[in-house]
Amino acid sequence: MGNYEADEMKKRGYLNEDFMFFKLKDQKKSEFEFHYHDFNKIIVFLSGDVTYIIEGKTYILKPWDILLVGKNDIHQPIISSDTAYERIILWLNPHFLDAHKRNNCDLQSCFTLATERKMNMIRLNKTDIPSLKQTLDDLEEAINDSSFGNEILKNSLFIQLIVKINRLFFGMDIKKKLDDIRYDTRIENILGFINNNLDSDLSIDLISNKFFLNKYYLMHLFKQETGHTLYSYIQKKRVIKASDYIKSGMQAGDVCSLCGFGDYSTFVRSFKKEFKLSPKQYYKAYATSQNH
Repeated sequence: MGNYEADEMKKRGYLNEDFMFFKLKDQKKSEFEFHYHDFNKIIVFLSGDVTYIIEGKTYILKPWDILLVGKNDIHQPIISSDTAYERIILWLNPHFLDAHKRNNCDLQSCFTLATERKMNMIRLNKTDIPSLKQTLDDLEEAINDSSFGNEILKNSLFIQLIVKINRLFFGMDIKKKLDDIRYDTRIENILGFINNNLDSDLSIDLISNKFFLNKYYLMHLFKQETGHTLYSYIQKKRVIKASDYIKSGMQAGDVCSLCGFGDYSTFVRSFKKEFKLSPKQYYKAYATSQNH
């Protein structure tokens, strides 16, 4: 793979390792744009003054909140520089988790359920924190260890952590309303409609009529709640979906129609704008990364 293509794949957040663990603490002013990853991500919030926006829903974080950021979820942290922001971040390779399925137990279930529930946050009971903290401490120690069996120990502790997080999410009282989650139900429903109909007509007129909103008010409200214009969100979601098809080896012409693009030239132009690579270059870069 050429350096340019390799760099572009890295920028888009493709993960080759089984998982990655980061423990970060900083107090500088950080500006993050809305972004997404080609893998699932877990954030364990430890301290600071941070609000997280995930797919139009705003989460005001408290220490030991856990965020489940699914593959291709568009998200952005809003960070105050007044206090240090401390967190643990885990990047999860779906192929590694799939390899550990047992007895219909899918370790990625919490992310699937988060999408279904439209809820990306786990707020722990005080009694759950010590056990989770211990597992995270043990995992960090194993990652920094180089003695006999460190790789086996590291992976086993990681799997243990993912099992715990799934159990915590399954055990949540979904009827319990949290004041620290803010969203507009109209936008939540519109986002669901968009993501379920990316192959269809998603004109502003169609959406405004379907949800009984003035189209100019809709555009204002959507931008206010999600940080995106309605058009840019739809186009971004379409090219993200297209990238999954391209990685599977599907021809670009077929992908174009499956992702709701009106014509091939618009599709290629939108794809290159998002990934800085043509569909053909993108597939070549992805295929090469899988062979390393």
